[in-house]
Amino acid sequence: MEGDVMDKVEATATVRDFDPISGSIPATKVEITVSCRNLLDRDTFSKSDPLVVLYTQGVESKQWREFGRTEVIDNTLNPDFVRKYILDYFFEEKQNLRFDVYDIDSKSPDLAKHDFLGQVYCTLGEIVGSPASRLEKPLGGIPGKKCGTIILSVEELGNCRDYATMQFCANKLDKKDFFGKSDPFMVFYRSNEDGTFTICHKTEVVKNTLNPVWQAFSIPVRALCNGDYDRTIKVEVYDWDRDGSHDFIGEFTTSYKELCRGQSQLNVYEVVNAKKKIKKKRYINSGTVSLLSFIVESEHTFLDYIKGGTQIHFTVAIDFTASNGNPSQSTSLHYMNPYQMNAYAMALKAVGEIIQDYDSDKMFPALGFGAKLPPDGRVSHEFPLNGNIENPYCNGMEGILEAYHQSLKTVQLYGPTNFAPVVNHVARYAAAVQDGSQYFVLLIITDGVISDMAQTKEAIVNAAKLPMSIIIVGVGQAEFDAMVELDGDDIRISSRGKLAERDIVQFVPFRDYMDRTGNHVLSMARLAKDVLAEIPDQLISYMKSRAIKPNPVPPAYSTIDQPQANPV
Repeated sequence: MEGDVMDKVEATATVRDFDPISGSIPATKVEITVSCRNLLDRDTFSKSDPLVVLYTQGVESKQWREFGRTEVIDNTLNPDFVRKYILDYFFEEKQNLRFDVYDIDSKSPDLAKHDFLGQVYCTLGEIVGSPASRLEKPLGGIPGKKCGTIILSVEELGNCRDYATMQFCANKLDKKDFFGKSDPFMVFYRSNEDGTFTICHKTEVVKNTLNPVWQAFSIPVRALCNGDYDRTIKVEVYDWDRDGSHDFIGEFTTSYKELCRGQSQLNVYEVVNAKKKIKKKRYINSGTVSLLSFIVESEHTFLDYIKGGTQIHFTVAIDFTASNGNPSQSTSLHYMNPYQMNAYAMALKAVGEIIQDYDSDKMFPALGFGAKLPPDGRVSHEFPLNGNIENPYCNGMEGILEAYHQSLKTVQLYGPTNFAPVVNHVARYAAAVQDGSQYFVLLIITDGVISDMAQTKEAIVNAAKLPMSIIIVGVGQAEFDAMVELDGDDIRISSRGKLAERDIVQFVPFRDYMDRTGNHVLSMARLAKDVLAEIPDQLISYMKSRAIKPNPVPPAYSTIDQPQANPV
């Protein structure tokens, strides 16, 4: 993805792929491509700007959870989206899906602020089982309106882990604009086994030229040809128009095998417009496109780095502000019920128990923020839960929980809710080790009412350059709009005009995992899975940005060569 660094897969399931959370082996990974036709037009002076949101349904809770969003395509009622959804496909499970279509009117990630264009429900099996695994369904959800149709197609992903980086230029393209030259861009399609084509990449638009040089781009080889090197790749060249009615200049076909030959006379392609060719006897072509460079690299996985010795360091930061309520009262989010863990302790345990497996010494710094500390009542935004400034480390999850309970008895909940100090605290450690041997994860558990948004954004933008990720779990019933903004899934976070280099924040509201009484966590495992889902890709994106390759796997530890210890 731009955000879509696709999960690496093995074509067949093995015992290694067994997922104790879902209790079943994913048969394979599949990629869903989405197109729509004849959407409702909600914009007065132009066409709609559609986006599709996919929701999946929890097995136990039956709650719909957002899985991901396509990109927005401006000014069209017939979009073909480039961004794909990649899902584990379980033959034996009914995997319910819901696709909601919106007309996007602003940069807000809040869907309530945009026009709803319709929705459709189906199962993954329904798409897979359709002829050629292509399902066309009418959109519904708006009474009395014809909302158009959605077209969903599924392709199983091969196990090819290579990425191709390539660059193209064009020469003497047809002039399409009345007052200036053309504004060309290219669209790449891979061919499917049934002869149809699926969009897989769109270049940027180069303005006002008939001889554009496009920027180099990287794409998984799997997305170009799904591992079949002779499969046709079709490329269409267009002249961009603001109103979305882009003019077709022409097209050419190639294949992965041909592109692998690199820059040469063999990779100069005539751009042909078939209609023009029929009409004009003297027509030769509408310009040429040349391949400037082509490099293939193998994509490393999260496990490659872990096997190569990368350690994950886990730091926890807990919100001790007064908005949580007095810990001695049962309404408080910090209430110490002798019979049941509170939301802070449950969230800590769910995430910590998984992440601690990747940290060899199991010693974790645990911090608090927003409290008055004894003896003088000064307010601190990064104090050690165990009270030891020199050594804030706690031994395992039990050590953290014990320090958390102790500090509740000694500090006074106060405020304000400042995140920046704990983010900067972990960033200082991450900045000291940028060779790929260590990666830092900060878990912030908060009731969500943040006071230092500008400073936190700046801290996150700076931290995005470092080997670290931030997980925020929101507890309680507050509006978490600010947290959603920090989680840059849809709009990359920025500070003072500077965009974050990577998306490093993942936010989840704890209440989504509780039953109606608010007492029982429906699924600790599901919470941990959702919270930790982005960490592998975030680690890989850091390593890639610094060109760090995983270390070779060290040889298996053998006791034979070790000197025998003397018996005591």
